[in-house]
Amino acid sequence: MSALLVDIVLWATVLGVGLLTFKRGKPVFQGALKRGMSDFIDVAPRVGIGVVGAGYIAAIIPPEFITGSLGPDTGWFGVLTATIAGAATPGGPVIGFSLGAVALKSGAGAPQVIAYVVAWALFAFQRMILWEIPFMPARFVWFRAAVSLPFPFLAAALAMLLGKP
Repeated sequence: MSALLVDIVLWATVLGVGLLTFKRGKPVFQGALKRGMSDFIDVAPRVGIGVVGAGYIAAIIPPEFITGSLGPDTGWFGVLTATIAGAATPGGPVIGFSLGAVALKSGAGAPQVIAYVVAWALFAFQRMILWEIPFMPARFVWFRAAVSLPFPFLAAALAMLLGKP
């Protein structure tokens, strides 16, 4: 039911923004629609591939490995393992979130998966090396990473305090 509610809210938002764009004039509306459809055509196959690939990954990774490394009973060791795995995971959201979903479905604990996703979002090494350092001074990038280091652990601790979702 909650997925349906999210879908309804998303479609209502798109329709609302579309109406606002239409009010700005036909050329603005057509340009926005063209750009949006182009982005959709570029991104949709990647999302599909990521979801199907995540299904394959779930099938080949033994659930015992996930529960032993990231299970709810692994505690802070599992959080540390998830944080390192998140930082080491290459790729965009299709990969990061798909792997997090696979881990949850395979028996990983919510705090561990939250730490994984937060670490992936903050510390993906390949993104830091390929994107951040070329555009910003390396010293700044490493400083940003250092001050962000507690966040996967804080997020996991908060998840542990709040309980199972």
